[in-house]
Amino acid sequence: MSTSDKSVFEKFANWATKFTGSSYAFIGAVAIVVIWAVSGPVFNYSETWQLVINTGTTIITFLMVFLIQKSQNKDSKAIQIKLNELIAANEKASNRIVDIEDLTEKELDQLHCYYEKLADFAEDDTDIHTSHSIDAAKRNQDYKHHFFKRKHEEWLLKQQSKNQ
Repeated sequence: MSTSDKSVFEKFANWATKFTGSSYAFIGAVAIVVIWAVSGPVFNYSETWQLVINTGTTIITFLMVFLIQKSQNKDSKAIQIKLNELIAANEKASNRIVDIEDLTEKELDQLHCYYEKLADFAEDDTDIHTSHSIDAAKRNQDYKHHFFKRKHEEWLLKQQSKNQ
């Protein structure tokens, strides 16, 4: 997308995001507050004097929330695309996770657990070039679940035989 393809709002949002994150914007904000504070005695610290700074900061904060959110959405989308490209380019990576941002929080937590298992596998390996998959983590978790379930059932049978 060329610069000419951008909408007026897109151009303004990019400019405003860069400007408001600059030292010039910070210095300008400090200057406004200092001028306001110094003008207090001139206006006898009136309610109108207080209302000016309160209204100004409220409006600026309100508008900045939307500007920051737009900027974060754009950055997040760009990062997701870059990560998807890395996943697609790596032959050992699982392409199933390319579009996981649409999963529920619970599904993401479950995937996180699998990746923790992969990290455990990697720590246990002596060969740093060994690759583990999410399927291996799931199989290992399923195996442990069935193992503990079987051990529990055996324990229950022993308890029942003792009670008879």
